Amino acid sequence: MANQLTERFARLVKTVRGEARLTDANLQDALREVRLALIEADVALPVVKAFIERVKASAVGSEVATSLTPGQAFVGIVHRELIALMDSASPGLNLAVTPPAVIMLAGLQGAGKTTTAGKLARVLKQDQKKKVLLVPCDVYRPAATEQLKTLAAQVEIEFYVPEAGAATDPVAIARSAVDWARVRYFDVVIVDTAGRLAIDEAMMAEAAAISAAVKPAETLFVVDAMLGQDAVNTAKAFNERLTLTGVILTKLDGDSRGGAALSVREITGVPIKFAGVSEKLDGLEAFHAERMASRILGMGDVLSLVEATAKAVDMEAAQKLAAKVKSGKGFDLEDFKQQIGQMKKMGGMQGLLDKMPHELQQAAAKSGGVDEKQVARMEGIINSMTPLERRKPDLIKATRKRRIAAGAGVQVQEVNRLLNQFEQTQTMMKKFSQGGLGKLMKGLSGMPGMKGRFPGMR
Repeated sequence: MANQLTERFARLVKTVRGEARLTDANLQDALREVRLALIEADVALPVVKAFIERVKASAVGSEVATSLTPGQAFVGIVHRELIALMDSASPGLNLAVTPPAVIMLAGLQGAGKTTTAGKLARVLKQDQKKKVLLVPCDVYRPAATEQLKTLAAQVEIEFYVPEAGAATDPVAIARSAVDWARVRYFDVVIVDTAGRLAIDEAMMAEAAAISAAVKPAETLFVVDAMLGQDAVNTAKAFNERLTLTGVILTKLDGDSRGGAALSVREITGVPIKFAGVSEKLDGLEAFHAERMASRILGMGDVLSLVEATAKAVDMEAAQKLAAKVKSGKGFDLEDFKQQIGQMKKMGGMQGLLDKMPHELQQAAAKSGGVDEKQVARMEGIINSMTPLERRKPDLIKATRKRRIAAGAGVQVQEVNRLLNQFEQTQTMMKKFSQGGLGKLMKGLSGMPGMKGRFPGMR
């Protein structure tokens, strides 16, 4: 997300010039870059002005450590101020109330409230072991109730079926659902409310009536991160009527300019609690200001990458693979396929790349970028092989290649390309087992597209 913002901030180190300290003179170009980056990202103008003033106040006269250049020191200041801009003292959900704790989702139509309801239910069930009930209060959008019902089934969460007499009254549905959940010992009730294409009084009045009827422990504003400054104005309007307790930013995996993430906390005073990072049901993450600031500045998000790895990786399979790497023997196409599967669980190549530092993302872009379709083709080719062929790729000759290509729906050249890539991987594994990291890096340097990437290796 926020690619333009990241590009501009990544140039800051090259922009700032100076000797032992940061001064007004060598700050002007850098501050101009920051201002332009924030405006282009559609950050609210009052937020831009206040942010620039805070950065300038922190930077002027700051001593630069001997190990840092003025540019690096300035980026450190910007990083701290970005964290302060988005950070909150109350990051988690407040569910410490008499059960059931009601979570009400509000926002404009198209922001992703219904999908977010399913994602949030999944998080509460899996991470906090809560018994959750999903309640459909959008009686206007066609198929909204069916969509929520389908999501509930996918995440194996209870779904409230409104009584026939109250099926068209959102307030009655919400009230009866909470009463129904209370006697059945549910921990959490998530209420999905209706939205509009724009703010209007009828929507606000209905949302306020539902809030008054169920007295939610959390009222979360669901907002599309691609809306920029409009998202902030909408959040402010909702907050005035509903007293929001948190914000969920959706579609951060899209072509987001980042304006909403940088503005909504400052303007409303409401903390950002979750971020939607993919369309999949596992694509909802707790919002961490420090990690988001690092990604915006092109530093990557290593902690999120580690967490994604811990959740997705099969430790037993990883230990077996490590033993094969150590011995230099036995690494086969079945292992290759398992690695592709683990990568897909972690969000695919693009999902992993998004958490990498900006320099690595640029290097990948220069070498042709990430082709998720190619990865899917590779998996399809391996699936077309017999178990014996996966264990012993040397058996795969011309006749077998034609059969595998036909089964995967690709050309024979694609099968040859996969086998060549596998042989290169096998070679790297052997080098690693025989000579450690140095030989592995030397092997990588000789691969197509990697020449010169590791100049220190001989």
